[in-house]
Amino acid sequence: MTRKGPSMHCERDKIWQPATAKWYDRRDYVFIEFCVEDSKEVQVKFDKSKLDFNCLGGTDGLKHQNEIELFEVIDPNDSKHKRTDRSVLCCLRKSESGKAWPRLTKDKAKLNWLSVDFNNWKDWEDDSDEELNNFDRFSEMMNSMGGEDELPDVDGADDEESADSDDEKMPDLE
Repeated sequence: MTRKGPSMHCERDKIWQPATAKWYDRRDYVFIEFCVEDSKEVQVKFDKSKLDFNCLGGTDGLKHQNEIELFEVIDPNDSKHKRTDRSVLCCLRKSESGKAWPRLTKDKAKLNWLSVDFNNWKDWEDDSDEELNNFDRFSEMMNSMGGEDELPDVDGADDEESADSDDEKMPDLE
């Protein structure tokens, strides 16, 4: 016989379950996104080698709790989190910049609630600093652009005298 009613609801309130999470690695940071919609009472605690996350989620107020022993040490003072309606994104500042994390956790154990965020994953280890700086300059240029029709001046773009080999007249086809 299954009991229904207030006593079952109270039992469920005592149960904490891990939130589904995705993570990805960057040169200076590790990002973890806890996928909890309509989260409330979000608490994130950053320690040097550990992350504690808990919240109430969804319309039914499920209690979520994740405790992660991290692969490497982070800077807890320079790590942050941001809550949105769909998730909580944590940005963990690596203590040792430029060191890749092959996994998020200290242990190699597979956690069924944790996966790699392949949409944001990037093999940054092969990038040179010059390529990164060029990307940063490009991003700044795009952000500083004015209206839709305004384009930044590009050297040689308007020079009528500099003709490319593409601009030559093509011979007629027989």
